[in-house]
Amino acid sequence: MTAQEALVERINGLCKKHRISVNHLATLAGMNPSTMKNIVYGLTRNTGVETVAKICCGLNMSLTDFFDDDVFRKVDQEVD
Repeated sequence: MTAQEALVERINGLCKKHRISVNHLATLAGMNPSTMKNIVYGLTRNTGVETVAKICCGLNMSLTDFFDDDVFRKVDQEVD
């Protein structure tokens, strides 16, 4: 699994946990909904840490809490 795939899985899992749509998360994070959809539909290949920080802010969680999830332990460490 790539880091981007893990990120998408984490975002989708958090949306499910909080019972919100991806669109609503974008609103909470102060992001354009199309940007969020590009991330979760795999059109964005390398989501930046600033974007992840916005998502965390929208969910009232820290970056540490966001990345402290088993999904990120499955990430292939090799870089293309």
